[in-house]
Amino acid sequence: MDRIPRKYYDPQGEVELAALTREEKVYTRIFETVNDGSNYLARNIAKYIKRNVAEKGKCVLALGAGMNTHSVYAELIKLCKEGEVSFNKVIVFSIGEFFPLIPNGPCTLNLLKEVLLDHVDILPENIHTFDANVTKEDMYECCKSYERKIASEGGIDICVCEVGAVGSLAFNEPGSAATSLCRLVLLGSEARHKIASDYKCDTVPTTAITLGIGNILSARRVLTMAWGENNAAIIKKTVEGQTDVSVPASFLQGHPQAKVVVDLPAAEELTRISRPWLVTSCEWNDKLIRRAIVWLCQQTGKPILKLTDKDYNDYGLGELLALYGSAYNVNIKIFNDLQHTITGWPGGKPDADDTYRPERANPYPKRVIVFSPHPDDDVISMGGTLKRLVDQKHDVHVAYETSGNIAVGDEDMIRYVMLMDQIADKFGFNTDEYRAKSKEIHEFINSKVGGEIDLPDVRFLKTMIRRGEARIACNYIGVKPENVHFLNLPFYETGTIKKGDLSEADVNIVKKLIEDVKPQQIFVAGDLADPHGTHRVCTDAVLAAIDELKGEEWMKDCRVWMYRGAWAEWEIDHIEMAVPISPEELRFKRNSILKHQSQMENAPFLGDDDRLFWQRAEDRNRATAQLYESLGLASYEAMEAFVQYHPI
Repeated sequence: MDRIPRKYYDPQGEVELAALTREEKVYTRIFETVNDGSNYLARNIAKYIKRNVAEKGKCVLALGAGMNTHSVYAELIKLCKEGEVSFNKVIVFSIGEFFPLIPNGPCTLNLLKEVLLDHVDILPENIHTFDANVTKEDMYECCKSYERKIASEGGIDICVCEVGAVGSLAFNEPGSAATSLCRLVLLGSEARHKIASDYKCDTVPTTAITLGIGNILSARRVLTMAWGENNAAIIKKTVEGQTDVSVPASFLQGHPQAKVVVDLPAAEELTRISRPWLVTSCEWNDKLIRRAIVWLCQQTGKPILKLTDKDYNDYGLGELLALYGSAYNVNIKIFNDLQHTITGWPGGKPDADDTYRPERANPYPKRVIVFSPHPDDDVISMGGTLKRLVDQKHDVHVAYETSGNIAVGDEDMIRYVMLMDQIADKFGFNTDEYRAKSKEIHEFINSKVGGEIDLPDVRFLKTMIRRGEARIACNYIGVKPENVHFLNLPFYETGTIKKGDLSEADVNIVKKLIEDVKPQQIFVAGDLADPHGTHRVCTDAVLAAIDELKGEEWMKDCRVWMYRGAWAEWEIDHIEMAVPISPEELRFKRNSILKHQSQMENAPFLGDDDRLFWQRAEDRNRATAQLYESLGLASYEAMEAFVQYHPI
């Protein structure tokens, strides 16, 4: 992926800053990394704490506990331990809390203590949250009492929270008015899904108590943040859109001391990053030119080769005419660039001129490893390409990095146990030991409560179900049985939604497979939106192994391609290989996805999108093909897209 020129996100002069940010309606700072942004916020908070303590003897903070705040709090802890700031005269109010609090369930105050308050010199009596024993009947008075307590301390000096995935602030979801005050709110499905992820829990409350938008905007300063490309769309709405109750964070635009701090992935849809030609002179490169021309086609409704000089001038792209002399010259260049990304030979076409092909012709056939985070991501994300590689006689290996066992429902698992119960006599395993295990499993499932960790035997059965489905899908595609690998990376095997951190043991397992196969081509998942998700950890494991092996002579002959899953596709300016899929091949891909029966209607992680995995995949692949067609290129039923990864 190309680096964004610094001038777009960190301009040095006030004049250039004013030009770049003219579409932005709230002060926004963009940093290259989460660490840089977190350090900036932590130092700002420390500065404001010291200033308020010096002026009035105390500083009142309203703190959120969302995942995006944790890196900021980690930096604050460092500053406190280094003597840069003290919390001795800081008063903290929790910005929201779940209601009712579930024993051993999520609790924002507990999380705040874990990630910040237990590690700084704050006085316990200066930590405030909502009454844990409040009833719905007393909720109104509880909320008013909380507001009075804040007012008695002189109001909020600094409010620190994240911009939520749907534009929420605290637990203020879409529909919250700018004047809303402290109250009980119903949590939407997306919020609950994120809470389950953030708190690593299976049981999530449906309601919460929260400071309202009005309370937050009454703070003297509001510092908000968002990290990662999954937040890019909502950051654009927050920063550049109109103030709207459907995006509560957009009300920050009316606060004179509000700051939104993001990393580059979260800023990727802001005009100065995604469409810099609209606000400044550009540092043009091939990919930025491609992005600009695709955008111009979308604005004009024309294919590439029909764009005129007038189109370029009317939409602020006159710089390209100056660089290339005419619209025709630019059009031909970009048309050819995009044309050269299309190939029906994802492993390279043997005995062909590969000058303008995404993959080299030789060696042929290639040894290929497809890394799949779960036992279905391979077919969901690149099932058509996988089939092509097999049909074109490459030696294809598929490596499933995790067992995926928590995604198997109890009903799917118990069906297999019931089958074994019925055939135990016929096949001679109706032993005392088997009957005891079967009874234990039935009793466990019948009495299981939400969030309870499965028995080891249950997890084993669920793992075997996922493995069986994966083997059937691979067999359907034509992957040799001995080329199907189950890596079972240790970070995943906790039995709960909460996973461990990536370790050397995980990397070594991946590394050993690569060393054994010595591939000339590797495919790896590139879904990097969630920095804490399974896909991201699996990708990090593969890339870490590649980094350790990149000095090997055989590894220098290996190309690494990144694919994406059913939720999103690569931006067209990044696509370096697009593999066409015919209607017949698309049906074949659908059938290979359907081999994973446990992941159809009952999969617990389908999210809020009602489409099944095969439907999402087909819609995404068709949309990619339609985009190419709209630009004037060949018309295909569907396409799978890839970006090449270059180890640094």
